Amino acid sequence: MKNLKKDYFNPFFSHIYVEKSVRNHARTQKILAKFPSARIIEIGHYKDVFCRSRQNLRLQHHSQKLILAARQGTLLYEGAPVCQRFGNEHFYYTSCAMNCVFDCEYCYLKGMYPSANIVVFVNLEDIFAEAERILEHHSLYLCVSYDTDLLALEPLIGYVQEWCDFASRHDHLTIEIRTKCASKTFVQHATPLPNVIYAYTISPQAVIEAFEHHTASLADRLSCAAGLMHAGCPVRLCFDPMIYMPGWKQHYQEMMDQVLCTIDVDKMLDISIGTFRISQDYLKNMRKQEPDSAVIWFPFQKDDGYCHYPDSLMEEMECFLTGQFSEKIGREKIFRWNV
Repeated sequence: MKNLKKDYFNPFFSHIYVEKSVRNHARTQKILAKFPSARIIEIGHYKDVFCRSRQNLRLQHHSQKLILAARQGTLLYEGAPVCQRFGNEHFYYTSCAMNCVFDCEYCYLKGMYPSANIVVFVNLEDIFAEAERILEHHSLYLCVSYDTDLLALEPLIGYVQEWCDFASRHDHLTIEIRTKCASKTFVQHATPLPNVIYAYTISPQAVIEAFEHHTASLADRLSCAAGLMHAGCPVRLCFDPMIYMPGWKQHYQEMMDQVLCTIDVDKMLDISIGTFRISQDYLKNMRKQEPDSAVIWFPFQKDDGYCHYPDSLMEEMECFLTGQFSEKIGREKIFRWNV
């Protein structure tokens, strides 16, 4: 079945919930101005809406609401064990927005959050200040697009540009922007910075159509990645997570052929390879929301609270892609996730 896409560059929100404390914040006003017909509802705290009991995430994805709030408490987190560090000692991530306009069946956000609504934290200046505090002590590798797809939200909130401006003023900061979208407008106007890495999640088209609902096609992702490389931007290709499906080897071979026809591998910063893995608790929550999803009802192997494909399958899948790329680029550019 053809993958149905919504316009993720111009999302529509019929209702926007706004914390009273940020009602007059400049970013709040800028965002609200883009939705003049939306119903604005003031709330005390975003969790009053976001953490309501018995929410149906599957239904919410068809009519997501937007919540504007202030991020409190911890602003930067140390990277989780299931995440690739790319050799960085001081690896952190931050959540300046939560949840995604896309609807990938295997996304850990479905197991992590009780709601499918999108939360945008407008006090980005506080996150910048916390990053600067850490930078006083050591360098910082910061992933800013783990809990959402910031590039897909860029026409709405403009945070990618703000992060680029911030990174341009801090030589010891490197940020990674992970995405499954294909914004050709952004690519055309991108300013290359050596410490801003654009990381494209790359999947076979069959996986995209089956499980990565509303995301950009493989061809469009590769086209944008190639465009950013041509402009001089550091680009990482993330074959992570690799997803098992019947005929997986043929699907990934076809994907590889398309990658090599589109991308100048000599210009790639590096690549990431890893099969699907997830917290056991997250998976339990996801299965409640997706009772018919083949990708999350696979009979996974469990180790130390994490679920992943059986060792033999994981090894076969990851070695398949690693072997393919080893013939094209140096081993030092291949980062394979280890259990």
